[in-house]
Amino acid sequence: MLDIRFIRENPEEVQQAAKNKGYDVSISQLLEVDEERRELQQQVDALRERRNANAASMKGGKPDQETINEGKQIKIELAEREGYLGNADAEFAKLLHQIPNITFEDVPVGGEEDSVEIKKVGDQNTGAKDHVDFATARGWLDFERGAKVAGAKFYYLKGDLALLENAITQYALDFVTKKGFTFMTVPHLVNQRTMTGTGFAPRSSDQSDEYAIEGEDLSLIATAEISLTGMHADEIIDEQDLPLTYAALSPCYRREAGAAGKHTRGLFRVHQFNKLEMYAFTTPEESKAMHERLLATEEELWQSLGIPYHVINIASGDLGAPAAKKFDIEYWSPVDEMYRELTSCSNCTDYQTRNLNIRVRRADGKVEMLHSLNGTAVSLARSLIAVIEHYQNEDGTLRVPEVLRPYLGGREIL
Repeated sequence: MLDIRFIRENPEEVQQAAKNKGYDVSISQLLEVDEERRELQQQVDALRERRNANAASMKGGKPDQETINEGKQIKIELAEREGYLGNADAEFAKLLHQIPNITFEDVPVGGEEDSVEIKKVGDQNTGAKDHVDFATARGWLDFERGAKVAGAKFYYLKGDLALLENAITQYALDFVTKKGFTFMTVPHLVNQRTMTGTGFAPRSSDQSDEYAIEGEDLSLIATAEISLTGMHADEIIDEQDLPLTYAALSPCYRREAGAAGKHTRGLFRVHQFNKLEMYAFTTPEESKAMHERLLATEEELWQSLGIPYHVINIASGDLGAPAAKKFDIEYWSPVDEMYRELTSCSNCTDYQTRNLNIRVRRADGKVEMLHSLNGTAVSLARSLIAVIEHYQNEDGTLRVPEVLRPYLGGREIL
């Protein structure tokens, strides 16, 4: 969430930033509730002081009736005002959590079509066979049985395709750990505080992406970013220990609500997939440099796999609530003859850390909010699509990218 002091001082900027992101929120309403709760807090504080003074006056002797009556009246008034304050605090928290992070000045304003290409790498070849047709013909991919077991958009990977996914995972894991990221395994279920704290607030109620566990304060994670953010909740980290850089491998579970109109064929948009996520906590002054580091790591990884791509600066209307800026790497699809999303990396500044109270202690003892960032190393389902589209042979076999061969026992062809 944003700092309420910043919102009070910059209401028009925050309102415009929310509008640019496509969020229907009212900063004026938030500030009205904020003012109401502050006034109520002052009234409650004053009544508590009177209560304490009244109680103190009754010690050491028998109080007179007037003092007793005054104490009773204060108790009634205090209970009433505390009730009003509780309601105002709840409404304030609800409204505050609906406000998305503001964007950096160099983020283009607009929808998905307004995102700006900043780099292009590799050729735009054409003529490949669709990954579903290619993999199904080899007996590697089974959506029909996945649907029988779990419903539409669930699937089985079999044989060499499952081994290829494992090879990409192991290669990417080696790659990022050599870059200094500490490998983590994480909980696949998180409580609502962690889910809300990471800022995965949908623009509308029908866009909620999470699978909630009925009867429990738990939801399945949509990305390891959620678990990694929550790991340091309510902690103060010494500046000398920063940056903290992690890499976490996990399944990701997504209802994909609100995905209408998005490319959904085959493995591109599914309800469960594996992903290796990079994550960082930094000081505010280092977060922009860390964002560039995450992007550079992603680019180097995909260049090593020989997949053509471009990098885009995502427009405001296509950003989620937490991100102040996001880069996407989109691979060139020779099947669709267009670029398709492959990875992303986001700078969330202090939006998530403020929600979860994650702070840094400076060398001079000052305590302030950290910044958090995340970046996808490999999203395995989409990674398989990219490799199949770019490494298939006309005879129905698949060439193994050179860097993956050591992870497949030296095999060159699948």
